Amino acid sequence: MFRISPSARERLSWGQICLGLALTTLATLLLELALTRVFSVVFYYHFAFLAISIALFGLGAGGILSYAVARTSAQTPARLGLLAACAAAATILALLFLLSRRELSAGSLTLMYFATALPFTCAGCVVSLVLAATIERVHRIYFYDLLGAALGCLFLAPLLNTIGGPNTILAAALLFAASSAVWFNIARHTAGRVAAVSLALALTLLIAVNTQRNWIDVRYAKGRDLHGEIFVKWNSFSRVALAPERPSGMMTIFIDADASTGIARFNLDRLSPAERRDLLHQGPAFPYRLRPGGKTLIIGPGGGWDVARAIASGSRDITGVEINPIIATTIMRQRFPALSNYLYFRPEVRILVEDGRTFVRRSPEKYDILQATLVDTWASTAAGAYALSESSLYTTEAFYDYLSHLSDRGLLSFTRWGFDPPRESLRLIVLARQALARLGESNPAGHFLVVREGGQRELQGWGARDTVVISRKPLSTGDLQLARQVLADSGLSAVYLPDQYAPNAFWRYLHETNPQRFLERYPFDVSPVNDDRPFFFYTVQSHDILRFLDSSRRAADFKINAAVPMLFGVLGVSFAATFVVLVLPALLFRDRIPTHLPVLRFLSYFAAIGAGYILIQVALIQHFVIFLGNPTYSLTVTVFSMLLASGLGSYLSGRLFPTHSDRLRRVLLLIPLLVGLLAVLAPLLITHGIAWPRPAKLIVCALLISPAAFLMGMPFPAGLRLMDSLAPAALRWAWALNAACSVLGSALAVFLAIHFGFRTTLFTGATLYLLALLAVVTLQAGKKIQQPLPVAT
Repeated sequence: MFRISPSARERLSWGQICLGLALTTLATLLLELALTRVFSVVFYYHFAFLAISIALFGLGAGGILSYAVARTSAQTPARLGLLAACAAAATILALLFLLSRRELSAGSLTLMYFATALPFTCAGCVVSLVLAATIERVHRIYFYDLLGAALGCLFLAPLLNTIGGPNTILAAALLFAASSAVWFNIARHTAGRVAAVSLALALTLLIAVNTQRNWIDVRYAKGRDLHGEIFVKWNSFSRVALAPERPSGMMTIFIDADASTGIARFNLDRLSPAERRDLLHQGPAFPYRLRPGGKTLIIGPGGGWDVARAIASGSRDITGVEINPIIATTIMRQRFPALSNYLYFRPEVRILVEDGRTFVRRSPEKYDILQATLVDTWASTAAGAYALSESSLYTTEAFYDYLSHLSDRGLLSFTRWGFDPPRESLRLIVLARQALARLGESNPAGHFLVVREGGQRELQGWGARDTVVISRKPLSTGDLQLARQVLADSGLSAVYLPDQYAPNAFWRYLHETNPQRFLERYPFDVSPVNDDRPFFFYTVQSHDILRFLDSSRRAADFKINAAVPMLFGVLGVSFAATFVVLVLPALLFRDRIPTHLPVLRFLSYFAAIGAGYILIQVALIQHFVIFLGNPTYSLTVTVFSMLLASGLGSYLSGRLFPTHSDRLRRVLLLIPLLVGLLAVLAPLLITHGIAWPRPAKLIVCALLISPAAFLMGMPFPAGLRLMDSLAPAALRWAWALNAACSVLGSALAVFLAIHFGFRTTLFTGATLYLLALLAVVTLQAGKKIQQPLPVAT
């Protein structure tokens, strides 16, 4: 068994070992989360999820590599220093390779996958060697492992906000270099320590200069060059750039080099007839023509076009709620207010930086118009794809909130992409129909208007613009007459009017006596989504994925819908990776690893807790995005609370946690009970606490997560001690399998959430801990371990 020698241990400082490990895991998690942001910009937002898979795959591969490294004759800390330095160098090279990709070919993506996996492989090898070499204090060592990862999560948002995505990745390389210096210092390897410190200083200087000069930065995104950007700023959930849009030349705000919002530049006190027509004769202006001068709430005002429309229609009380402070504050009110003629400084306009859903829930006011126009960013959060800030805006519960905050004459207006057959715009009506029923409205067909901007060419291509208007009360005859006048004046086409038959899906659904049967037969999935399953944008039927992939890719929703077929691929890769990690050590190191049946059976324990932990974590991140109203807060509170509480559980397990494995069974039984309680309480928080003050919500989340997470930190070190008693040579194999199954769990978590909901995802994670319990019971039943667990010191 590979361990640190007793003589070496006597002169080692356990504090330095813990520091070196914490720096390594801090750098690892910081790199993983920063890559999700850069992937979202350079590729598409759903590739951000791939970054998590790459990280966990690399950590598992590092566990296998540790067997080869352990065979070398070098001193253990010196090996760790060299591996950490390699991780720093690999991080820099991976960043340079990633930012140089001009195209999105399969070959390029494959090379990118393995290039970005290299630093994680080195880091995984470091962690695996340290855990195996310090098994007698594994409960404390594992605490510092998780503490470092928790700090990585905590540092992410400030670093992204201040130095941007590429520099945050360089900061991860700097931390790897710092950990290398610590390991070389433990080894008393002067040359290695000097080299590592020099590398860290060079990286510090590079980050400082690059923050000002942008030598290493995003030049190509989504297969095209980025030209003409006059301003760029990052935060934890977006990269926002300001550039002229081609060919119009209009100054436009781009989010992750993809979604965009133009800046409205009008003199609203002196509008020309052409400008007034430009503002009030487009689809998003339709509700303002029906309720001129109405009190208005705009969700996602972006560059101010809807605000300008409201003012042009005569509104004098306009509230805009924008989640991205770079757009609402930095660009529109600080750096470039003149581009919009100081639109957001007008006395009738109030702009708030907040999640729209949260604002609506806590607002006591009623509005005549509540509007959201193409509110999406196609940008991932640091938590990965499908953790979009906008997802909570498009659920049945959200539509109930919106309609509840309308006056009796109020109109709810959403503009989405229109296709043939309709997807997003029809799903809006499905959501609103359920919300209206909850409000006691019995005739849904009389509450809707659907108008379209664009023709058949747009429908069959990128998409037309459908504006869906939902009235709080049934539309009157006067409303319908006015609607027809506006349509005739503006040139918009009527897709649905309550008193006019139209042979389309909107009419059929709203007049269907059995709406569920209609949804089941419809070629796309436009069924209602809720806060437990808020994936509004994904509309491909589960049985129709292959046909969808063979269809045209020109539609605007392809980027959204293509993410889940990709998820199936990631699941397949995850299963393959898990299988390889399970089999490869036995094939390559059969002379050093016991492969008898009890060892193979007990490896399932590490697989179960690895997948179970990440399943629970991903589901909670998704759940609390809605509750906290911001993806950054959800990521930080959930991951930091889980890692810190789990680290404390590991640290105290040597004293509080049993030295006999019968108590391990009790902990493994208690974890699913607490996770089940989380699954029940989380939806109640969203329902009743979404309007609470943010500090209260942050504290409640942390307190709710911590008890289960505290116990979830105990099974891994306890399992390692059991494996040490059973087969010490298999310790690193267990670590590698645990990491590989985290890859599987991360993909499985998103798959389950999309198709079954977050609550089911949590229950699945809880069930895996029961499978871990079964592995312990089976081990004891085989009577392979008769003695108690070694007492931790």
